[in-house]
Amino acid sequence: MDGSSTVYPLMAVTAKYFESTTDGRVDISIGISGTGGGFEKFCRGETDISNASRAIKSTEAAVCKTAGIEFTEILIANDGLAVVVNKDNTWASCLTMAELKKIWNLGSTVTKWSDVRTGFPDTAIKMFGAGTDSGTFDSFTEMVNGKSKVVRKDGVQTSEDDNVTVAGVNGDKGGMGYFGLSYAVENESKVKLVQIDKGAGCVTPTDVTVQGGTYALGRPLFTYVKNLSISTKPAVGAYVQFWVDNLKQISADAIFVPLTNKQMTTLAKEMVTIAKLPRVKK
Repeated sequence: MDGSSTVYPLMAVTAKYFESTTDGRVDISIGISGTGGGFEKFCRGETDISNASRAIKSTEAAVCKTAGIEFTEILIANDGLAVVVNKDNTWASCLTMAELKKIWNLGSTVTKWSDVRTGFPDTAIKMFGAGTDSGTFDSFTEMVNGKSKVVRKDGVQTSEDDNVTVAGVNGDKGGMGYFGLSYAVENESKVKLVQIDKGAGCVTPTDVTVQGGTYALGRPLFTYVKNLSISTKPAVGAYVQFWVDNLKQISADAIFVPLTNKQMTTLAKEMVTIAKLPRVKK
């Protein structure tokens, strides 16, 4: 499988647990080329599963259709896009959505923290963000700037690897960046989580605020499974079922926001679709 770096920790935990039940008969490879990069490989027939931090686009689905690749979408978890700053940043504990847009929007002239809000220091802002193949990039730019992929071009260091963003923000007092919540929690000794105010006060991303929609940057996460792989590779279907059977424990261990009851109903319908796919005996 390949795809989203945000989803990677969840699938890495699942793969580790699943492999331990197969007596070495199954080996799972997980790439992190970003949601868009993952779909490119998926629609070329190179992978069985594609992890995504956003839903597949109609253009991407069309490429798969042209290539004869049919798939099933599976809702797997929730995420709060985390905005982080350097540990020595003592001023930006909470930012409004308007301030985020002021910093990140196309054509932004913000270069110092004092440009963001009166009273902030003249410390230079150094921005780190997701690469353009990332679903996190799509989600962040759409939620913050109002349109996917609309973002300032200058002064932003991008990478498909969230660990690069962690290192960048950690290494610069004026640094700020964004990535999935699990990375923020996992790296709380290196970066500081910023609360977000969308008009009703400052909110920290947690299971409750993400599931309830009070955190402004919440989003669902997905994985896409090739139907032919379900039909011809028993391990693929077994892997997906293993995740469903253990999703609460896996979500907790991987530090992900679990599905709501309503989302669990959606997942059940998706699993019915998978169960109906024909299995080809070899």
